[in-house]
Amino acid sequence: MTTANAGTPALLIEGLTKRYGDVEALRGIDVRVERGEVFGFLGPNGAGKSTTIRLILDLIRPTAGRIAVFGVDCQRAAVEARRSIGYLPSDPTYPNGMTAAEVFAYAAAVRRQPLDRPYVDGLVRRLQLDPTRHVRDLSRGNRQKVGLIQALSTRAPLLILDEPTTGLDPLVQEEVEGILRDVAAEGRTVFFSSHILAEVEAICSRATILRGGLVVDTFDLAEQRRLAPLRVEVILDRPLEDGATATLPASVRLLEHEGARLVFESHDEGMDGLVKWLARYHVERLISREPTLEDLFIRYYHAQDGAQDGPEGPPPVLAATERGAS
Repeated sequence: MTTANAGTPALLIEGLTKRYGDVEALRGIDVRVERGEVFGFLGPNGAGKSTTIRLILDLIRPTAGRIAVFGVDCQRAAVEARRSIGYLPSDPTYPNGMTAAEVFAYAAAVRRQPLDRPYVDGLVRRLQLDPTRHVRDLSRGNRQKVGLIQALSTRAPLLILDEPTTGLDPLVQEEVEGILRDVAAEGRTVFFSSHILAEVEAICSRATILRGGLVVDTFDLAEQRRLAPLRVEVILDRPLEDGATATLPASVRLLEHEGARLVFESHDEGMDGLVKWLARYHVERLISREPTLEDLFIRYYHAQDGAQDGPEGPPPVLAATERGAS
């Protein structure tokens, strides 16, 4: 679908700005998505995620900046750029009176490409969808499956998915994650827009955080987890004596201390010192876990906003991460 050089990124956004009167929905964002990766586009509702996607699809025009899909300018050559894109909107709608199977055939006809029926049939089985039912009679979750299958059935080299797991039960969400891993294994690219941290952590290799129309960070999830400290919870057989924690190694940070329960934070190199310090006590329980993406977000936003996020509640991006947030 594209003749761009193999080194050209799947998606390149440079200096993208969008204003609506005095309101700046996007303020000069830069994003680079490489071929074959599942890339997370994170942020709370209202951060500018859907505006960015509409600009990529040339549904609206930027105030400034440029976007290219496999080297093709999305504004100067919008039709050519869209040929490389399979798109799932956050709230898909369908022509009246069609069954799911008819939606797939109709979408293929609009794109002027043959429908890959064996591939579609496989997706239908994996997502447990009845394609003979009229879409208007389907539940919210099953309509979402129709949208997913339609986007995937394009076999486009770039999939742009806006909140793709909305309305899906946990087992189906896991199946969708498996399908998207298969897509990436084929060398195709997934641009995964979401406000749900857990699903991005489960599938994406890298992610950009968008907040208030600005890119505040782009990071490799595995590298972030490697660099972030471990959280260690310890329960002793009795409360510590006064002043005992003053002898903790410098590489270990005490986060919480209540009676016989202590919570520490340490990087890998500090764990040996923590274990040796604990050896003087009787440990009833010790739980160590790697940081989650939510932990990283909390750390990041506290660093950005300082104490104002503490007593007032969670950082804005975290308040929007519960499933079903509007």
